[in-house]
Amino acid sequence: MKKLLLLTVAASIIACKQAPKDYVTISGKITDKNSDSIFIANRTFSKTIKVNEDGTLKDTLKVPTGLYSLYDGKESATIFLKNGFDIEFTLDTKEFDESITFSGEGAEHNNFLAKHSLLRENLLDVDALSDLKTEDLETEFSKIDKTLSEFYDSNVNIDTSITNDLKGSLKPMLNYYKSYVLDKIALKTTLYKGAPSPTFENYENYKGGTTSLSDLKGKYVYVDVWATWCGPCKGEIPSLKALEADYHGKNIHFVSLSIDDDRTHGGSWDKAKADWKAMVADKELGGIQIMAPEGWKSAFVEAYKIKGIPRFLLIDPDGNIVTPDAPRPSSPDIRELFDTLEI
Repeated sequence: MKKLLLLTVAASIIACKQAPKDYVTISGKITDKNSDSIFIANRTFSKTIKVNEDGTLKDTLKVPTGLYSLYDGKESATIFLKNGFDIEFTLDTKEFDESITFSGEGAEHNNFLAKHSLLRENLLDVDALSDLKTEDLETEFSKIDKTLSEFYDSNVNIDTSITNDLKGSLKPMLNYYKSYVLDKIALKTTLYKGAPSPTFENYENYKGGTTSLSDLKGKYVYVDVWATWCGPCKGEIPSLKALEADYHGKNIHFVSLSIDDDRTHGGSWDKAKADWKAMVADKELGGIQIMAPEGWKSAFVEAYKIKGIPRFLLIDPDGNIVTPDAPRPSSPDIRELFDTLEI
């Protein structure tokens, strides 16, 4: 009887040890952290995980198997989670995509995704692609398609839900980039340096009245095209404020042009306008705050072929284009450009 009892207990212990975990353990170490937390989410799940002062973190979470975004407050990576995984990652925010690596159970899938992110970034260099002739683009994108397709098939151990998702989104993704690059090429041919800038007239000013581009002649005009719902736009606000402060009193106007519209505010233009004014007040935004009367469809926005935001424009004191795609406030290139122009 005692032997039988011992065997039963031993079998129970073994069974417990072998039972799969119904949760993910995730831990990591972030160098030069951007925030006191990371955010992991997809369409059906979200979780905020605290990051300690020394950059370490650890948590458990129950998840549906699939792809998620890991967001550190400034940049993000795509990761694959499945209950039972025990993942550890290291990350240096100064070289986010280049430095993120995974170890532990589930690491192979996530290192594959990290390599994919770097490969796609290198292949889809928009600036380099927009230097090509239009007729050469199709050939180049065919090469990119082939390279990525071969990468997806390069490791048979990767979960097929990952590779199937990547394969399924490849054509739409490449078509999006191709369209974007064509727009960049068009910018260089129709909105070139020295060409007269498209204009806007009588756009509502947050402080009252209206503002036209012609009102701003005599100084450079740095235009920030943004919207209240745009996360990357809001991410540029601290850098924009710093830029405005450093060039206060110089030969330049800072203009923030909201393209909030009814479509992005529950079908109501009144709500779009109210949300715009509320955010300008809440964020204590400076410069000249104006709103495009027809959002994305406003003539000025369409003339500059703006299909993604934030977008920054620089116009000279005579109303001519300096660049239709200026560096962001967070980029050191914008100060170099301003200094070159002796603003």
